[in-house]
Amino acid sequence: MQVERRDYTELAPVGRSRVQPMQGFDDIYTDIVDYIVRCTHRIWDERDIGLIYTHYTHNCVLYGTMGTLYDREDVVRDTIQRLVTLPERRGMATHVIWNGNDQDGFYTSHLVTGSGRHTQHGHYGPPTGRTFASRTIADCMIHANKIYREWVVADQMAILKQLGLDPHAFAEKVARTLHSKGMVSVDIGENRRMIGQYPPDSEPDLSIANTDLERETLEWLHAVMNRRMLGRIKDVYAPTCQYHGPLMTELYGVASVIHQTLGLIGSLPDAAFMPQHICSTPCDEGGTKVAVRWIMEGHHLGYGLLHALGEPTGKRVQIMGISHFHYKDGKIVDEWRVYDELSLLMQVKLAQMADRSTAVPAIPGEGADDGAQS
Repeated sequence: MQVERRDYTELAPVGRSRVQPMQGFDDIYTDIVDYIVRCTHRIWDERDIGLIYTHYTHNCVLYGTMGTLYDREDVVRDTIQRLVTLPERRGMATHVIWNGNDQDGFYTSHLVTGSGRHTQHGHYGPPTGRTFASRTIADCMIHANKIYREWVVADQMAILKQLGLDPHAFAEKVARTLHSKGMVSVDIGENRRMIGQYPPDSEPDLSIANTDLERETLEWLHAVMNRRMLGRIKDVYAPTCQYHGPLMTELYGVASVIHQTLGLIGSLPDAAFMPQHICSTPCDEGGTKVAVRWIMEGHHLGYGLLHALGEPTGKRVQIMGISHFHYKDGKIVDEWRVYDELSLLMQVKLAQMADRSTAVPAIPGEGADDGAQS
């Protein structure tokens, strides 16, 4: 039930007996890691898209960084369109972090490294013929062989940049579609980092944690992301840690992690960091892997890593992200952090469209210019 450094034929073996209770699941699946890796491979790589009908509930909800799908048929259509555009894409399982059981349901956090070539017309426009590689993390809630909730964080900005496409034009197109449907923002209200004139809470909410390590993870994330105590990073990361970030960034050392985190906060300096789910799994390589799904919400008020947003716009944006941490000998030796800058650019464009549509037109005969002419 481990993934790291294993070939697909080991993750989805032929003829292996079940290694954990899987009541209600198809006979082909021997454990929950086999289920999520194999069914993803069958749907996306073997093109058995129709498996979605037996692997998703009819009223499933799929939360993406650019919008939400609310039923199974939309998931089928979205999958077809993505495969039309990138027919050579292959998704390789990096690892799966999970918890749960077959009676109460499973929760999986599946990191995939995708690669391929843009060869067909589709939502990215005319084919460029260029190759790409990007990371995606998909969190799924599963019961009796069917996914009923899914959160997909795909680094679409990484793909656009490698294809040589204009992210502003693409974000504008998506924002225009949403605006035509009456959407003006993705604002979810008070972020609770600061209530009135009070400082951020001194302690995080640990109710979603299941183990001591998960509680420790939530504690230091709160200190770093909400209380801005970035010095804590040097206490929890190994000196030789590796950071695998958006846009296929590969960096090494504590200073790199601090800089990447500072840059993210710098772009949204009033943002609140809100963990939504956490789970952990022992690792074949030693230690434990921890997955955290989170939301950051704030205003684009500063400069930082989000270069595509340009000059600070003041617009409120929301980041849906997922981080995977590998703890070994008490320190984090690897972090995989996935969020999509393209989603943020789209949100800024959408807010600007809303501003223009609600602007009050000038009344003839009023204003400084009219007075000067008279």
